[in-house]
Amino acid sequence: MAAEYWYCLRHQSVETEQVCPGSERMGPYATRQEAENALASAAERTEAWDNDPRWNDD
Repeated sequence: MAAEYWYCLRHQSVETEQVCPGSERMGPYATRQEAENALASAAERTEAWDNDPRWNDD
């Protein structure tokens, strides 16, 4: 079985085991690097969605 990685919001670190509750983790990710970049990836997706012209909140 392939390893899975999570980004723990509480500890601000990558975890390989489900130590913290799911509500405090992002993932799973396939690689440690993906997990390390979890917050940046989420911010990029949020920015893209906020600027999507198909959605208009007016």
